[in-house]
Amino acid sequence: MAGSQAAAGTIDGMTAAGHRGSILVVDDEPTIGEVVSQYLERAGYRAQVAHDGLEALRLAGGQRPDLVVLDLMLPGMEGFEVMRRLRSSGHHPSIILLTARGEHSDRIDGLRRGADDYVVKPFSPAELVARVDAVLRRGQTQEEPGRPIVFGDLEIDPAARRVTLRGDEVQLTLREYDLLLFLAGHPGQVFSREQLMEAVWEFTFYTDTSTVTVHMRRLRAKIEDDPSSPRHLQTVWGVGYRLQP
Repeated sequence: MAGSQAAAGTIDGMTAAGHRGSILVVDDEPTIGEVVSQYLERAGYRAQVAHDGLEALRLAGGQRPDLVVLDLMLPGMEGFEVMRRLRSSGHHPSIILLTARGEHSDRIDGLRRGADDYVVKPFSPAELVARVDAVLRRGQTQEEPGRPIVFGDLEIDPAARRVTLRGDEVQLTLREYDLLLFLAGHPGQVFSREQLMEAVWEFTFYTDTSTVTVHMRRLRAKIEDDPSSPRHLQTVWGVGYRLQP
């Protein structure tokens, strides 16, 4: 693995330490953890592996990873509880869920609880690396941030990646913020779920757009006075969503 890390130094987007970011892989199957970590290291990431929830929380507390690849079916402490504790610890890494569960409701539940993406087992390690790239890319952009965007009591500050509502900061996940910023950059314009998946998630191959619906619901709960009758984040039935000034 040392050789793959040394070769990774020429990959664009890496930190000064020679890595693109740190990833914690949490899976009780040793083979999966080893294979996934090797693929991540070849792609230029620094990877660690935990085999249960307690070990994952301990490593996350010390390493503070940029992203956690988290299996839901863990011994002792299930993945959802690990995710909850990570979110409540004050450290907010991006999270991609690994699950053997094929039920659509389980995947929606994971997104509703704050996951940024999910991958269903069995999966391609190369595809998982692509998902990691896509989730982290938006947070690592080097583009010049724009001026604050204000819609009534809502203010979005791209330079600080900060959202405030009537002066109080709103706690958003990475993807919630990206979705809100994208829509705010195109006020009044309607986007389909497929267009939002491509623009915000940067997935052109993604066929399940329910994650957009889940993230929109969570955003409304955080910034709308009446999420059932939103003032800003509006649904255009049969088409998609828009941010109405």
